[in-house]
Amino acid sequence: MNAEYYVGRLLPELISDCKRLLPGGFIFQQDGAPEHTAFLAQDRLNLNYSGFIEKDQWPPNSPDSNPLDYHAWGAMLQKYLNLRPKPKTIRELKAALEQIWEDLPHELINKAIKNFTKRLRTCVDIG
Repeated sequence: MNAEYYVGRLLPELISDCKRLLPGGFIFQQDGAPEHTAFLAQDRLNLNYSGFIEKDQWPPNSPDSNPLDYHAWGAMLQKYLNLRPKPKTIRELKAALEQIWEDLPHELINKAIKNFTKRLRTCVDIG
């Protein structure tokens, strides 16, 4: 993936999903992936979304404060480990991962979101 693909294809869908799932509002922060820290992505978010935390204001990386790190990626990994046969090409791998993502039960994602506030409070309390 690169910044152009991220900004052109993924980011609009991500923001749309966030608005749909969190109609009361949300604050958007990314991780340190190159496509997230690219000027193109930072600029697009700064210009088009007021609830965005710029990369120089991000806290240090912490898997405890990212629902995808502590919940979704683990669930995806388990599904991948059980996959038979394993993908043999990048195209097959991409298709398999996209299907695993699509098949993730929404309850898993909703559980991660509900537990997010509790996790953040714990991080602040021990920090």
